Amino acid sequence: MHHFFVKNGQITEKKIFVEGEDYNHAVNVLRLRLGEEIMISDEDGNDYICAVLETDRDNCRLNLEIKEKKEENHELPSRIYLFQGLPKSDKMELIIQKATELGVSDIIPVNMKNCVAKLDPKKEESKLRRWRAVAESAAKQSKRSIVPNIGRVMNFTEAVKLAESFDVKILPYESEDGMAGMVEAIVSFLPERDIAVFIGPEGGFDPMEVKFAENHGVLPVSLGRRILRTETAAIAVLSMIMIRLEIAESMGFMEE
Repeated sequence: MHHFFVKNGQITEKKIFVEGEDYNHAVNVLRLRLGEEIMISDEDGNDYICAVLETDRDNCRLNLEIKEKKEENHELPSRIYLFQGLPKSDKMELIIQKATELGVSDIIPVNMKNCVAKLDPKKEESKLRRWRAVAESAAKQSKRSIVPNIGRVMNFTEAVKLAESFDVKILPYESEDGMAGMVEAIVSFLPERDIAVFIGPEGGFDPMEVKFAENHGVLPVSLGRRILRTETAAIAVLSMIMIRLEIAESMGFMEE
């Protein structure tokens, strides 16, 4: 079933309309037929099963009839924020794609001391548009009910301070010994908590960054005896969080 995201203003009591690039994709690429059912998700994460009612070519709108509003959505029971050190080449697109599939709510690119890649401020807008398109495509493929927010690039100090009030904050660090910190973190991944994950770039975290993060309540953790690439580390941590939250929710483990 095809899937589109719309603004809340595109929804009325019984109908939804699709416009802009989504209209063109639905009509000219997918060639949706009258009566064909598709899924629509709004800005609040509500999912609707709709049927194509009319193709309004004069106003470039696809009018849909709401058949059913789903009781449950496809989102995790916690908000997960990925603070990703800027990687080289097109790795950020891969990270955004996989992080979206794994359920993150926000992805914030972070310029850290050991980042090899530096984003030209003049190109930031075009990069953000591209990254947001990647997130939307991945959200459709994975049947997400929302598209993760892709934030503007910030520095490490700004990122740590932004996450200061979050319930759980972890930073995978190759110099951290033992798995005690990771075990502590896994236990704390519970529904209705805001979770921050800091992932370093190819050059890793600078020790002063780790110290600064610790002083602001971020827990350094180990991912084991192997050194993971930045994109692998993000996927590994987010996979653990996703599975832990799904199990906790299904078994009724909620935040005390």
